[in-house]
Amino acid sequence: MSEPIADSAFKVIPKNSTFFLIWRIENFQVVPVPKESYGTFYTGDSYIVAVVSLFRFYFLAIQSFIQCHDTISLSKATDGKQKADSQMKPREAKDALDIRIHFWLGADTSKDEAGVAAYKTVELDDYLGGSPVQHREVQGHESSRFLSYFRNGVRLLEGGVASGFNHVERVAKPRLFHVKGKRIPIVKECKQISWSSMNKGDVFILDAVAYVFLWNGAKANYMEKIQGAKIAQQLKAEHGPECNSVVIIDDGNEEKDLRSDEREVFEKYLPLSGKESLKEETSDVEIEKKRRTQITLYRCSDENGDLKIDEVKKGPLFQEDLNSNDSFIIDNGDNGIWVWIGKKASKKERIEAMRNAQGFIAKQNYPSHTQVIRVIDGAEPLDFKSLFKSWKDTGAVTGLGKTYSAGGRVAKVPDLTKLMPQNKFDFSILQENNKIAAEVQMVDDGSGEKKVYRIKSFDLTEVPESDYGNFFSGDCYLVVYKYFVNKRENIIIYYWIGTTSSVDERGTVAIKAVEVDETQFGGRAVQVRVVEGKEPPQFTAIFGGKMVIYKGGFKSGFRGSKKTSDEIHGDTYLLQVRGTNKYITRAVEVDCSASSLNSNDVFVLHTPKNVYIWAGKGSTGDEREMAKICASKVEGKEIVLVSEGQEKDDFWQAIGGRKEYARDKALQTNEVSHPPRLFQCSNAKGYFTVDEIVDFQQTDLVEEDVMLLDTYDYIFLWIGNLSNQEERKQAMETAQEYLRSDPTGRDPETPIIVVKQGHEPANFTGFFGAWNPSLWEKINAYDDIKKDISGQGKSSALKLLSGNSSPDFDASAKYPVEALRAKDPMDLPENVDPSRKEV
Repeated sequence: MSEPIADSAFKVIPKNSTFFLIWRIENFQVVPVPKESYGTFYTGDSYIVAVVSLFRFYFLAIQSFIQCHDTISLSKATDGKQKADSQMKPREAKDALDIRIHFWLGADTSKDEAGVAAYKTVELDDYLGGSPVQHREVQGHESSRFLSYFRNGVRLLEGGVASGFNHVERVAKPRLFHVKGKRIPIVKECKQISWSSMNKGDVFILDAVAYVFLWNGAKANYMEKIQGAKIAQQLKAEHGPECNSVVIIDDGNEEKDLRSDEREVFEKYLPLSGKESLKEETSDVEIEKKRRTQITLYRCSDENGDLKIDEVKKGPLFQEDLNSNDSFIIDNGDNGIWVWIGKKASKKERIEAMRNAQGFIAKQNYPSHTQVIRVIDGAEPLDFKSLFKSWKDTGAVTGLGKTYSAGGRVAKVPDLTKLMPQNKFDFSILQENNKIAAEVQMVDDGSGEKKVYRIKSFDLTEVPESDYGNFFSGDCYLVVYKYFVNKRENIIIYYWIGTTSSVDERGTVAIKAVEVDETQFGGRAVQVRVVEGKEPPQFTAIFGGKMVIYKGGFKSGFRGSKKTSDEIHGDTYLLQVRGTNKYITRAVEVDCSASSLNSNDVFVLHTPKNVYIWAGKGSTGDEREMAKICASKVEGKEIVLVSEGQEKDDFWQAIGGRKEYARDKALQTNEVSHPPRLFQCSNAKGYFTVDEIVDFQQTDLVEEDVMLLDTYDYIFLWIGNLSNQEERKQAMETAQEYLRSDPTGRDPETPIIVVKQGHEPANFTGFFGAWNPSLWEKINAYDDIKKDISGQGKSSALKLLSGNSSPDFDASAKYPVEALRAKDPMDLPENVDPSRKEV
């Protein structure tokens, strides 16, 4: 069979491999977007985004491609298109692949460009075997999945290729940005810099290059202020020495918040005399109601060349309602239209599926931006299957060894344990066979040379070798790893970011990674951004199964080694161990309480006399062996193995007494027919809305929200401390509305459990992995961030001084670095301005 015809831009894609690529339509041609511009879109253009990952692990795959980029950058690429291509590192996979193609249409894109994006998507689909899930995305109405690819946010710039804008060009000109989004910020450039473009309910950024002004509307929400502050810092960092500072302005306090020099620049673009044109909050009409409505199934058939659409039934739907001889449209109302193509459907139905869906949208008088997703019989994604009351994959079996069908073949969920069983994998083959190296995502066995540094007072402090593998959640670290391939030295620089580390520390460690690369390795190192909880196997392998993440930060001191001077003696603490071999294992400190246990994992309890290894019923022998390695980090203590259900009194006494903990069936088996899903629920605008959070974790529980965790057998409602009173009062009604509107026809009597922030029970926290009850206390509040930026709090690692604002160097007094590091401003040398402090 001949290979499908495909655009030359797609020919570089290796089949059966994971990748994350973006193309822009330029003069009707498909052109790759440089990696450093991922997340930046021009409103006058159309784009194609392709994501191919191991089945149900798409987020980790994407992170591996954009791990080196903290911000959405507009920096210039020296070699343009070639640079973009060279950075795409495919990872060949033998397991089932989850293949997604999104074509994104800017608000100002032409019909011709949109048409090219659509038919080129079909070309790419055919080239990848015809099984990808296709998504139609429209600016301002992007799906949660699309936005989840860009965790640092999406930036929408005015213009496009027709206006001469290029992704590899740095454009330094005044702009006004509108910031929206609590978790993933969407930063849209306004068409004009004017008060008329702004409103009191949102956050805006005036990027005047010399200054970045963050303007907070009087009714702007708390989380958008935080996101705005982060974006403003990003913009300042992109401008470098050209930008003096970030200036924060609160609506109504312009006179007070602006110094004379800042006001002169600000009023050049936004005269305060013109503020009367400022609008109130965004109208409800402009905000889409994302209601969950009754689902309807339609059959599409090609009779004598004419498309015919007939209603089959309303929900609930069953897998048996579909027929491989035909195509079907599943109308999920405001949540989008799904097109299912049967295996035996005609070629015309396959090619015209998206166009037919758009015709259906027009016929139903739905908004033109309604999301359209096309799926293929036999390669249905989880979010499609969740629309049905029941679904069984071809080849699926119960219990361990569960298989999934994708791309027309059956394959097991990738298991690193089988790819590299303990002490049986010959890692030398990784240097001989890059396909295997790509499959296991490792370059060697982690036995190369390493140096570990910790961020302290905005500088690098070397960590003693005896403490390698010990990390604190409140800190940031830099790990330099050297390994050799054919006697050639290779360098990887990891910068690890703790969940509760400060904004300044995160900025510092990113800057230090670049500095170390440039000064010590001439810019040749691979830089890898690692966020706590998302450590790649190569990173954990470096520490040989002894990686431990403790609570706290610098002041907490090291616990792991007797040789550490500030060790806390006689400590009792509990570690949750995850991993089945020394290459992928890590342990995380959790609350030292029986409520932290769960039946799916192994825990290590350290006491002054003994070390207990508690093994849950759902844990494996390999996991227990790795827990023993973790327990052996502290010498001189007896190791006691405790099996769930056979605990003795001394164990319960050591952990603080018996308490309820997570024992759910979902935690004791690999067979989960309905995986837990997290949603943000709100009635803030007068109607019920629900948005799914893809690939959720504890940090997705935002204090301003009411969150809904659906484990299918139970509904949990998590009430954030900053959620509005009306949402709190109507929490139970919110959950009931969710059940009533679930298209799968859920039992309305499903138990509903209301959980308050700070009082989460074990059967709730068990669905979030390692749980940190102090998370919200340690994450920087907006007021703290504001103080840091203004120089009234801790000095910002990102703060830069302009050449014009500093006195002549030769004429300035000189002081030792240690004298300038004094924390108390009163201890600083005379004439040193603490607000300008950089160290």
